[in-house]
Amino acid sequence: MMQAFRNAAKPLMVVVAITFFAWLVLDLSGITGGTGLLTRTSVGKVNGRSIDARTYQSIVQQSIDARQRQNPGTMGLEDYQQVRDEVWDQIVQSSVLDAEYRRRGIQVSEDEIVQAMRTSPMAEFRNVPDFQTDSQFDLSKYQRWLTSSVAQQYLPTLEAQYRDELQRTKLLRVVTADIFLSDAALWQRYRDEHETVKVGLTAIVPRNAVPDSAVKVSDAEVAQYYQAHRGDFNRPRTAYLSYVALPRHTIAADTAATRARADSARREIQGGALFADVARRESADSVSAAKGGDLGEWTKGSMDPAFDSAAFSLPLKTVSPPVLSQFGFHLIEVTSRKGNKAKGRHILFPIEVTGQHRDQLDAQADSLERLGAERADPAALDTVARALKLSIGKSAPVQQGSKVQLGPLVVPDAGVWAFQAKRGATSPVIETSYAFYVFRLDSLQDAGVPPLSQVRAAVTHEVREQKKWEQARSLAKDYVKRLEGGSSMAQAAAAMKLPHREFGPFSRINPPLTNPIVVGTAFGLDAGKRSGILDTKDGIYVLETLQHTKADSAAFVKGLDEYRAHAISLARQERVRNYITALRSAAKIVDNRDKVLQTGGPQGQRGV
Repeated sequence: MMQAFRNAAKPLMVVVAITFFAWLVLDLSGITGGTGLLTRTSVGKVNGRSIDARTYQSIVQQSIDARQRQNPGTMGLEDYQQVRDEVWDQIVQSSVLDAEYRRRGIQVSEDEIVQAMRTSPMAEFRNVPDFQTDSQFDLSKYQRWLTSSVAQQYLPTLEAQYRDELQRTKLLRVVTADIFLSDAALWQRYRDEHETVKVGLTAIVPRNAVPDSAVKVSDAEVAQYYQAHRGDFNRPRTAYLSYVALPRHTIAADTAATRARADSARREIQGGALFADVARRESADSVSAAKGGDLGEWTKGSMDPAFDSAAFSLPLKTVSPPVLSQFGFHLIEVTSRKGNKAKGRHILFPIEVTGQHRDQLDAQADSLERLGAERADPAALDTVARALKLSIGKSAPVQQGSKVQLGPLVVPDAGVWAFQAKRGATSPVIETSYAFYVFRLDSLQDAGVPPLSQVRAAVTHEVREQKKWEQARSLAKDYVKRLEGGSSMAQAAAAMKLPHREFGPFSRINPPLTNPIVVGTAFGLDAGKRSGILDTKDGIYVLETLQHTKADSAAFVKGLDEYRAHAISLARQERVRNYITALRSAAKIVDNRDKVLQTGGPQGQRGV
């Protein structure tokens, strides 16, 4: 029967998402067995089985091509790195699962694949118009397609997908077969979900309760702490960067030009052009633009205040003058309005750099690139700073695997580039919506424990925090004495200027408090009872349970069968996640990608 599927004939265009495309490449190239046609250079190993470099690169390129087809535009270094890591993770997981299938002797026959393909079509097929009758998926049409020639080009991929999915299903069925939940276990779960408490809580968090001025730290204490806790200050590889930034802020001329565009579009609509056509062509709101600007129905207060104000005062079926919001200028047309609900559409014109300002910024960006970008000479950054009258700044230390942050702004790609560059080199121009940047790698610090001189501030902070905890414990004792003297928790907290709040009612499953000791104590107390001092890792607490409502055992018994089925389903899902994680953790994984391959991605063209 499988051969009959493969030999069918007649062309038809169908889009199939290849969820497990890596498995197909693995199977064809010998990537996990070391015997494929391409095994020349290994980028790593999984449980001793080599991963071929050219095959890995081929899968990465396929993924990049697929992403760019879905989201046209320039990809940055971080985007390329993300794709590489996703492909690597997929290969590792597939290899680990394949080894487990072999260990357990899990196999899938051709008949099983055929049956699954015929009776369980993948989600991608259900939305194909050719397979629908009266807007509903028609299994018979799909099955006829399987015996047509167009299926020939897709069947090898589908077979690989179905084989992998069936193997997975068999494996996970074995893994979860022994799951059983007793009535007692179900009752405990039900109780955790339905038992509730309301509490009053006073928090003594040392960093807030004790001011810095109340703690003195000596140099001797800092040195002693550093020696005793050296391992706590171990750091990954760290880059130190300087940079120049060419801002891309809009000016009044840009605002005026955008307003003129919006006015022109409004005149066009008033002259007879269809609102929907202009919206599709002009609107920067791509989601509504695809629907002719349609926003559907919204509630007053859910939009930008300026937009809302105009929409709820504008005459119906009238195109507004340009309305300025935080997103730019809008042309708004409200089609219906009732109470605090409205339906309508809009066209968005964001305020962007344009005209002479754009030309000027283009020229400056060109100079930034020509004079400062991608140079081996450290002085290049100083040269471009002088030429463009820009100041040179320094970023915070950048740890490998993290992003470069400049104040509240996160700059993409620079964190990846820094660990590929040589000392003194400058980066390519990195473009964001708010500035153009060029970075210089001033130095790289190897992973390990830095000398005290480099981490003195961090060590001093830790010593100060330790002393704050000692003082906070004294505050907690004074607080309890006030309670024993007859003060309420709220009164004692107010007298000592400590925060006191009430929480709940809440259950164990979704508590508003993140400290498990506090939550556990709350459910262990009867209504009206108070805890002692709870000295935990994140603070010191005293609480009182104000209300305590027990779970209803009668309601539990009445819905037990349905509750059991749902709980077992969740338990199986959790078992599967833990099982796959355990397989991955136990695998011997050698990742040599950085040593074998160049990690830099293709660079897009800079534009304003």
